[in-house]
Amino acid sequence: MALSRILVVDDEESIREFFQIMLKREGYEVFTASNGREGFEFLKKNPVDLIISDIQMPEMSGLELLSKIKEFDPEMIMVMITAFGSTEIAVEAMKRGAYDYVQKPFKIDEVKIVIRQALEKRTLKIENQQLKKELGTKYAFDNIIGGAPPMLRIYELVKRVANTKSSVLINGESGTGKELIARAIHYNGPLKDKPFVTVNCGAIPENLMESEMFGHKKGSFTGAIADKKGLFEVANTGTIFLDELGELPLTMQVKLLRVIQEGTFKRVGGTEDITVDVRVISATNKNLEHEVKAGRFREDLFYRMNVIQITCPPLRERKEDVPMLAGHFLEKFSKSLGMNVKKISNEAMDVLRKYHYPGNVRELENIIERTVALEPSAIILPESLPRHMSEAREESHGQVDPQTIQIDSTKGIELERLTAEFERALLVKALEQTGGVKKKAAKLLNISFRSMRYRVDKYGLGNLSIDDDEEEVSAEIA
Repeated sequence: MALSRILVVDDEESIREFFQIMLKREGYEVFTASNGREGFEFLKKNPVDLIISDIQMPEMSGLELLSKIKEFDPEMIMVMITAFGSTEIAVEAMKRGAYDYVQKPFKIDEVKIVIRQALEKRTLKIENQQLKKELGTKYAFDNIIGGAPPMLRIYELVKRVANTKSSVLINGESGTGKELIARAIHYNGPLKDKPFVTVNCGAIPENLMESEMFGHKKGSFTGAIADKKGLFEVANTGTIFLDELGELPLTMQVKLLRVIQEGTFKRVGGTEDITVDVRVISATNKNLEHEVKAGRFREDLFYRMNVIQITCPPLRERKEDVPMLAGHFLEKFSKSLGMNVKKISNEAMDVLRKYHYPGNVRELENIIERTVALEPSAIILPESLPRHMSEAREESHGQVDPQTIQIDSTKGIELERLTAEFERALLVKALEQTGGVKKKAAKLLNISFRSMRYRVDKYGLGNLSIDDDEEEVSAEIA
């Protein structure tokens, strides 16, 4: 895998040397420039993944360089260097498109995390753009975001099923994006110019269900003042998406089965068979196999609907996608609400990463919308987020005793969250016993120093830890 290429632009030689030593130790390929003009000329001839630039420089300031680079490459990620107490200028840089800033004197842990997260953002953006390019049209995956392995498998499956007319059943908890997957299948296949009709089976009263689905004839019941087409008829030649399929009454399940098998139905009060050619995609947050065993869902209908199955993972199982999703929603709501919120602080992102999201992606979207609407500054801070998120994080920091865990026979447990809590508790204990020295703590836990450093970053334990090699780098720069 190619090393990430970082360009450092600063007029002070000691700062350039500091970044060269620190970044090379982290495994990056580093280039330097002593002023803005030199840095811009280098960029025009050489591709880089990240630019770190001082704000205060002679001839061309960091803000001027930022503007020129954004004109040259709007997608370029830039981190600005600012002196202590110059946060107003740093915020101005972020308004102009900088990703983040670091303050002098540097805290090496913080600098490493900012750089790592900036490169992660660039990588995820490139991967997502590539996926969208591969998967095609305007509706393709504009709102389906993520590069976690479960999502990559879904993208591949959507590509394969889009060109068929087989029935698709999409499983997943509420808020995981089942309708977006259904739309992606429709708009990436041969029916993309045909109707796409959504039916929420749980929102239609049972006594109106047949009329809504199949239509009715004038005078067939009180209030039927004219003939009306049903949703299956409206969807003819296209796709009908049956959301919350598990809520469909048994009487309607029989009628739905006939439409799928024969392609015909009668309107309420009508005698004439109406023929339709419709692709059926359905979604449910229930386990339909259990519903079949319980006698609440017809087995023959289940097998008709479950020709191809796609399972949407809950957000807690793809936490690596949280930064990209949060960034997408931040951009979306800053624009739609007319707000000037440009960035999520590292501390706030840490809270977002560690929250468990019972409401999945929809909950994250609502959290970002609320926060953007109420945020008075350009940066979202931890205190801007709903209080229950921080409280949930604090609760998760305690130790976990496996002997006290009870597994609910119906709901189960969140294995990944509990495992993470237990791992974090052990890391905290090891760091406390070694006075925060990572190398010694790693030996206590019988893991490598690299693995220790990764886990310290992962669980936000930088405030509890130090390590000797970082002190050596600081001494060299001083």
